Amino acid sequence: IDHELRLIEQLGFPGYFLIVWDIVEFCRRNDIYCQGRGSAANSAVCYALGITNADAVGLGLLFERFLSPERDGPPDIDVDIENGRREEAIQYVYGRYGRENAAQVANVITYRPKSAVRDMGKALGHPPGALDAWSKQIEGWVLRELPPDTGIPEPVLRMARQVEGFPRHLGIHSGGMVICDRPVVEVCPVEWGRMEGRTVLQWDKDDCAAVGLVKIDLLGLGMLTALHLCVDLVRRHHGVDVDLATIPQEPEVYDMLSAADSVGVFQVESRAQMATLPRLRPRTFYDLVVEVALIRPGPIQGGSVHPYIRRRNGQEPVTYLHPLLEPALEKTLGVPLFQEQLMQMAIDVADFTPGEADQLRQAMGSKRSHERMEALRVRLYSGMAAKGITGEVADRIYDKLAAFADFGFPESHSVSFAYLVYASAWLKLHYPAAFCASLLNAQPMGFYSPNTLVADARRHGVVVLGPDVNHSEAKATLEPLPPQDLRAPHPSAGGSNAQESEEGPAVRLGLEYVRNVGDDLAARIAARRPYASRDALVRRTGAPLPAVEALATAGAFASLDASGSAAKKLSRREALWGAGVVSQAGPDQLEGVVCGADAPTLPSMSDIEVTAADLWATGVSPDRHPIQYARDALGARGALPIGDLGGVAAGRRVLVGGLVTHRQRPSTAGGTIFLNLEDETGMLNVICSPGVWTRYRRVARAAPALLVRGGLERADIPFGPGGGGAMSLVADRIEALSLSVTAGRSRDFR
Repeated sequence: IDHELRLIEQLGFPGYFLIVWDIVEFCRRNDIYCQGRGSAANSAVCYALGITNADAVGLGLLFERFLSPERDGPPDIDVDIENGRREEAIQYVYGRYGRENAAQVANVITYRPKSAVRDMGKALGHPPGALDAWSKQIEGWVLRELPPDTGIPEPVLRMARQVEGFPRHLGIHSGGMVICDRPVVEVCPVEWGRMEGRTVLQWDKDDCAAVGLVKIDLLGLGMLTALHLCVDLVRRHHGVDVDLATIPQEPEVYDMLSAADSVGVFQVESRAQMATLPRLRPRTFYDLVVEVALIRPGPIQGGSVHPYIRRRNGQEPVTYLHPLLEPALEKTLGVPLFQEQLMQMAIDVADFTPGEADQLRQAMGSKRSHERMEALRVRLYSGMAAKGITGEVADRIYDKLAAFADFGFPESHSVSFAYLVYASAWLKLHYPAAFCASLLNAQPMGFYSPNTLVADARRHGVVVLGPDVNHSEAKATLEPLPPQDLRAPHPSAGGSNAQESEEGPAVRLGLEYVRNVGDDLAARIAARRPYASRDALVRRTGAPLPAVEALATAGAFASLDASGSAAKKLSRREALWGAGVVSQAGPDQLEGVVCGADAPTLPSMSDIEVTAADLWATGVSPDRHPIQYARDALGARGALPIGDLGGVAAGRRVLVGGLVTHRQRPSTAGGTIFLNLEDETGMLNVICSPGVWTRYRRVARAAPALLVRGGLERADIPFGPGGGGAMSLVADRIEALSLSVTAGRSRDFR
């Protein structure tokens, strides 16, 4: 602490720390979740001030990664704030320091391949339909990698290649704010932002740093929103106050993560992370720190991922390029993973000062510092030579340093994220219903769609109920489980991993999820209930015809009685039949005078029609998965449920059908494309080689559901309810899977 305080005072930055502390304190006073991350977590002062949750001293983090005398400019503290309330913190800064003295940093938006083709095609007079078709052909980030059969005219491509990478327009930086001791306009031109109450610089973050402007990053993080909502739901419905800072370390949480049961869990829910978790098998908090950093460009390009996992599992001895590297690399088993280790390696093998080591990191990570890098390279080699490190060993050490400087992940950053990984996993394990509802309410965020999140919750035994005008809030909520005979059948048949224990409350979808029902209308409907009839709802809320039709299609009128009879509930078809008449009701009409809303005797929707209606109206099927309706046909062709693949030997060729939840874009450097398939029992990674992708590209890119045959790759692990999330299928044949669950308009369900 004394060392850091002396350096902070020497460099003249006490005010900067106090400004950040003031913003964090504002968030705490107003019950806004926030945390400092990035290199600030290397500072014991930041930990003592409560800006970060990472104990830099206990974790042995290098303060000079954050602040050193040799660094040019002020420190960089990033504050993650829950996404839904970040604007409150921004407006607090404007209010406290004055609208004239604070502004947000601009972002220079440059031409990417799709925007370049669109704008150049538009400039040459091509129709919008052609622009849409051409942009869909572009999968990578570089136009020169386009295949020859895209159909894009050569003049358009030639001009697009010329402007690729050029500035297109200015946007607002995701979180950067500048605070000055004088009016900002005296330093840099400013303009009013489109959003009320915002002032925006006309410079980007690099320009601001070049002139010494103090920048603080206030970043929105959706997981903090989800965690806050989840903690509130647990308090309200379980009577438990969860303090995320003190939740216990439990082996069951690590068991769940080791089984790749991580849908919705922060940072470790992607395809690559789910494939790595069973092989890493985290057992301690520091394992999560490593997991967060492992699947990053630095470790991947530096060839560190597989060696670390093999050493972690005792399949390879722990070795070091030189004995002097052991102190820096001991905790990562001799494999460099973090930027701080890069700095420590330079200190240990070449007697760099901490400040020089940070200069080396910055120079290696900069594409515009050849002279600076060359000088430090000479300094590094001479320092290594003085310690007897020469020849091939010195070259290999330098190559390792160079690989990590550009893409390496700061250990301090990974520590901050690992806290959120464990917190979200703990809540998912102990309160799956509250966790699912909070993820739905925090959308858009994360890797998966709401329908996938709901399907995963059902596999964990959570009952999910559709929207209802007399029971739903605007957002998703929890409510007591309905009697068993009133619930839809549990849709997990066929999956060996399904959990049938239905404990705890049910999730009720919010009205905001219904098509054509915006936030304001959803709030009015929830605030003015209960409703005895549809026309009463329309009179009180002013719901228009498209909203009434969508509510009827979603089954949101199910709690209303038909024809005044409490014994007969309103079916979806009956509600749709009278939607046009009911929507004409107004506040100037008496209740009960709407005529023609009663429907004749109509057949009920079949299960498949109900699922199609749910997907059209809300994007979520609360009780069934579309692939269920194709299961008999899939079984007849020999296709296995994803949940049953856990018992299949590695290398065996299998046939699997499912919805496509993700298509990785762009491809890997070798041209490999990854897909994610989902059925009612779990999820599966599909690996498409360049040859397979070229052969089946048009089908795989367009079809919502696919039938894939290939060889199974799997780890020797127990799989969680996510099914095959940690398994991969190396595809050799792909075809479209035809599903009967289709949806077009609300009138299609009458």
